[in-house]
Amino acid sequence: MFKNQPKGLIPAALSNMGERFGYYIMNAVLVLFLCSKFGLSGDQSALIYSFFYAGIYILSLVGGVIADKTQNYKATIIYGLIIMTAGYVVLSIPILANPENSTWLLALTCVALFLIAFGNGLFKGNLQAIVGQLYDNPRYSAQRDSGFQIFYVFINIGGLIAPFVAPMLRSWWLGVHDMVYNADFPEMCHNFLSTTNTMTAENMENLYAVASAAGHTAGADLQAFCSQYLDVFNTGIHYSFIASVAAMLISLTIFIVTKNQLPSPAARAKAEVQNYTAEEKAAMAKEIKQRMYALFAVLAIVIFFWFSFHQNGTSLSLFARDFVDTDTIAPEIWQAVNPFFVIVLTPLVMMFFGALSRRGREISTPKKIAIGMGLAGIAYLFLCIYCMIQGYPSGDAFRAMAITAKEGLKAGPWVLITLYFFLTVAELFISPLGLSFVSKVAPKHLQGLCQGLWLGATAVGNLLLWIGPLMYNKWPISYAWGVFLAVCLVSMLVMFGMVKWLERVTSDSPAPVAEAIESDEKDVI
Repeated sequence: MFKNQPKGLIPAALSNMGERFGYYIMNAVLVLFLCSKFGLSGDQSALIYSFFYAGIYILSLVGGVIADKTQNYKATIIYGLIIMTAGYVVLSIPILANPENSTWLLALTCVALFLIAFGNGLFKGNLQAIVGQLYDNPRYSAQRDSGFQIFYVFINIGGLIAPFVAPMLRSWWLGVHDMVYNADFPEMCHNFLSTTNTMTAENMENLYAVASAAGHTAGADLQAFCSQYLDVFNTGIHYSFIASVAAMLISLTIFIVTKNQLPSPAARAKAEVQNYTAEEKAAMAKEIKQRMYALFAVLAIVIFFWFSFHQNGTSLSLFARDFVDTDTIAPEIWQAVNPFFVIVLTPLVMMFFGALSRRGREISTPKKIAIGMGLAGIAYLFLCIYCMIQGYPSGDAFRAMAITAKEGLKAGPWVLITLYFFLTVAELFISPLGLSFVSKVAPKHLQGLCQGLWLGATAVGNLLLWIGPLMYNKWPISYAWGVFLAVCLVSMLVMFGMVKWLERVTSDSPAPVAEAIESDEKDVI
């Protein structure tokens, strides 16, 4: 697995793993945290999450332009880590939200999320560009796909551990105050505190039952208990953001200590400048246009994959909270299933691709992406059929049901495990190989920008994430999953239709193009 890989790969992967660990601690709880802290609805929280998540990837375009312009990828990455750390520091401050401070406190939370998104934009795409530059050396070029798959495994090691941190600290802090975790109670507390005198008798009965399960003593002041529970519940989550700060600092330290093992494009470019005739430059300009067309075609497809896949942070998290039995496992922890499968399945997928290559039946990267879209469709097909058989209503209708009725309808953990298995296999056919594809077709002087474009496509998909919770809450949820099934299948068919063209356009080495462009830029300067 690690054979014939450049020595800079592991330090870069470790630095990325630390950053991803800190990020996924926050990401695992963000939607549910916004609901529990500010009393926002699932739709409102998902909208903030969508803009934040999209901002991470849109700002990668800014980070790519900065790094390409300065040719100082390493300094850009370091600044990104520092800015992200500042954002997590702001999130870690435990301030109780109340009607008097909720407006500015929510605004401050959004500022912290912007800092994390901007820092991530400086960091993420440029580190991926540096990893791609490791494989510009002909000695390692054949290992490009496998190198990005290894890099992707390290990302998911951080993602595997992180979702356990926030629930663990939250439950510990609740236990210190003789309280018990209950996924439904924060929303019920907000409803009770805002409409104390207008709740129906049935809702009050449900509230007392859940409050007792969460640690409320019969006869005690219920309003005071609800306020205290929200404070303790959210303070525990704030403490988990301190772990994110520590992870950022570890990632920063690793990168600074090992950065000399990574390539410096600005220094290398001086040695690569060559002179080309006008005819050669015209031919190369045509080639680069074709490659950029191919890149944009693939980006247009993966938008819909990320729109479907990243529902794990929105509608699928709400599904885990509402429709899955989480008495023993907090809903956030289910997000660890995906990185677990990434770590376990990546060696198997690499062995599969390697076996095909040895038999002369290698699958091209565009074809792998098309297959990945189909696998994502299978995941939603399974969930759609299961929810249809169960007769599940919309999320809003389900939450309004009596507790006893809801408990009888909840799914077992195997449903999420099966869902994430198929989604993860789809991810392994698309995400790491997409990064490899971009690093192959991108001109050397635009590698940061092109990696930013890949992340920008992810941003567009993320901007659509709010649609998932909207459908989930208003329609029978099998209809919502049916929409994602249709999106994946249509994307698969379109991608298969472009495979031969993409294979033809990306078959040649892009190196001369980059050198010619660099030569032109030197002449202009």
